[in-house]
Amino acid sequence: MPMRRLLLLANPSASGFTGALYRDVVSTLSATFDVDPEWPQGTNATREHAARAADEGYDVVVAMGGDGVVHHVANGVVGTTAALGIIPAGTTNVTARIFGLPKKPKRAAAAIAELPSVPTRLARIESSDGPRTMIEYATFAVGIGFDADVVERAERRPHSKIWFGGAHYAESAISTLLGKWRGRPANLRVDIDGERIDGVAALTQVHHPYTYFGPVPLHITREPVDGLAVVVAGDLEVHRSAEIFIRAILKRPMSDRLDARVYTCFERLTIDADPMTPFQADGEHLGLTSHIEITPAVDAMLAVRDPDACCASQDE
Repeated sequence: MPMRRLLLLANPSASGFTGALYRDVVSTLSATFDVDPEWPQGTNATREHAARAADEGYDVVVAMGGDGVVHHVANGVVGTTAALGIIPAGTTNVTARIFGLPKKPKRAAAAIAELPSVPTRLARIESSDGPRTMIEYATFAVGIGFDADVVERAERRPHSKIWFGGAHYAESAISTLLGKWRGRPANLRVDIDGERIDGVAALTQVHHPYTYFGPVPLHITREPVDGLAVVVAGDLEVHRSAEIFIRAILKRPMSDRLDARVYTCFERLTIDADPMTPFQADGEHLGLTSHIEITPAVDAMLAVRDPDACCASQDE
């Protein structure tokens, strides 16, 4: 019986990547798979390699790196019979934690041979900046407004991201909040299954929970929901923002006085932004948008993951 085919797409710029680790991962995977390793040059090349492998009948396409390379490989294999595999070698590795994968790359490589390919929910994003429309998929989160600016600020200092991880994201969030986002008026018209509200920022969660801040998870909802969840902030005053964040850590419900509303299991979320606002998916800053539509993409992608994790973190 022929061995299953696997394409390994590695990001050598990832914080945890080393040549020795890469060779160990290839050796571990090769015990079970017919492995083709590649080091794509850039995000577009990563997607193209992943999509081509899916078209050519590869069984698994593995992203070795952080959440950025995982995001782009996922967008290459979505809707195909190829499964996304993950070797976590980045700073935060949010998707790997959500999927219940071991933290250590060699153990994750061994797990890929043992775990099943599970149909997995994504968020489908259709955005427009006027003349241009783009379609993207998110594995764990979509941020419109504030969250996207935090991502962009964090990415400006990649060395701080490598050395300080979650603390760097936290510092970026505080600096962004105290800077141009403090007291900003609402510029988003949000429509959630026909209910309209105004806001200054929105964060959609694909799985429960997730976090950029290392082992500290954020909970938009207290319990997992079978679908997407979104929190819409009416303003970003410092005291309200701090309480929203603390409640998300402690799994406390959002209070009405916080001017933040949570919606779960929605079918369609649309946002019109005037002026245009930044947006991100899975920690990848995607530019500015004047109109964005987010819908659940149920079982849109196969992923090699722990089927019992229910998208809860596993620390191995």
